[in-house]
Amino acid sequence: MSAPWLGELERLLGAGRVVTDADVTAAHARDQAGLVPAGTPACLVRARSVDDVVQTLKLADEHLVAVVTRGAGTGLAGGANAVDGCIILDVSGMDRVLEIDPVARTATVEPGVINADLVAAVAEHGLWYAPDPASRAISSIGGNIATNAGGACCLKYGVTGDHVAGLTVVVPGGRIVRTGARTAKDVAGLDLTRLLIGSEGTLGVIVAATVRLLPTPAPPATLVASFPTLATAGAAIVALQAQPDLSLVEFMDRTTVRAVEAHIRMGLDMDAEALVLVQSDSLRAAADVAACETLCAEHGASFVAATDDPVEGEQFLHARRMALPALESRGAVLLDDVAVPVERIPDLLRAVDVIADDHDLVIGTFGHAGDGNVHPTIVFDPTDTDSEARARAAFVAIVRTAVEMDGTITGEHGVGMLKRDLLEEVADPTALALMQGIRRVFDPNGILNPGRGY
Repeated sequence: MSAPWLGELERLLGAGRVVTDADVTAAHARDQAGLVPAGTPACLVRARSVDDVVQTLKLADEHLVAVVTRGAGTGLAGGANAVDGCIILDVSGMDRVLEIDPVARTATVEPGVINADLVAAVAEHGLWYAPDPASRAISSIGGNIATNAGGACCLKYGVTGDHVAGLTVVVPGGRIVRTGARTAKDVAGLDLTRLLIGSEGTLGVIVAATVRLLPTPAPPATLVASFPTLATAGAAIVALQAQPDLSLVEFMDRTTVRAVEAHIRMGLDMDAEALVLVQSDSLRAAADVAACETLCAEHGASFVAATDDPVEGEQFLHARRMALPALESRGAVLLDDVAVPVERIPDLLRAVDVIADDHDLVIGTFGHAGDGNVHPTIVFDPTDTDSEARARAAFVAIVRTAVEMDGTITGEHGVGMLKRDLLEEVADPTALALMQGIRRVFDPNGILNPGRGY
């Protein structure tokens, strides 16, 4: 039985905007998070304009209908999963680059613009959009902002939110809010831009974003080093913090290295317990990497290779980018996302090995070692209830271990549904109450992404 408000929504938005076909809505009912439930939406709205979003949120607020905003669907925490009877608001069709301002070094884009497409567009002006989530070829700017996505270059350039100058957002009731400024400095009132960044669709729907751009960096130099033990690799990662201008320090453990080698045959060192990748894009990149080469050797690397050829360097990094697909080829995966102080990385790596043994599971660990954000990835058999139960238990054990090391439950994927029950591990009751109070100010009727985040 269709919802009574559907006819009104169809009249407001016009032909083709509202889809009720069950196969289509089911295909848009979840993101990429494993083991996270998704409900059955009442409809899918294919938004193409700000007015489509305004009318949808106005009607939804009047009729108390839940709205779950969806972009490219690449999220990893269940933040875009449907709830029963909701409107899935698909903003992926709002995909225009509205303006590139080479003088101010800003770009204004709609939320559905793909990260890599923005990078290509601004490159024509000698500029660069720095945030680089691993999914940048398929993830959208709106989703990147909503989760405050990270990536390999966070070590030097920070996360997505560090590059957002302002937002245009629609909040329940169809009200439009514009935040931020193009100026270098802006301290007028509360910083609503920063509040909206990372809010995971719980405060409003992003319909435009002005992002800051940088000059195209110098060609990078890259290093790859193999280590005979996790301890030596961890010690080298900590020591690399002394190098001030590195753009990334990435890590893969033996399980991940072997999975990648089996998947794409790159000639990786199958005997290594760990692989560390380093890159610098400074004006003295070759000298930076040479210093890292010496440092890795001093910390017990069994093999070190360096290059200042950007094409060869990209080949090195390709192995790291294939980590998740390679592990996915071995079974279902439950991808964790925790962050610890960099000096605790050796401790975390040892702890994950113990957790894998204790739960009789394969866990491949890789990630952004330079800023302490790693992704222990649990491989399990989804047809075996015991295997799934052990995977869930190991997932929670890893999160709690990171927290015990003065870390956090998520570095870049967000809370979503996947970690909502774990948020109290890092946020005390007063902090949670403040978050929930802010949410009620933006969304008094609780229609936006209910049951997500906080």
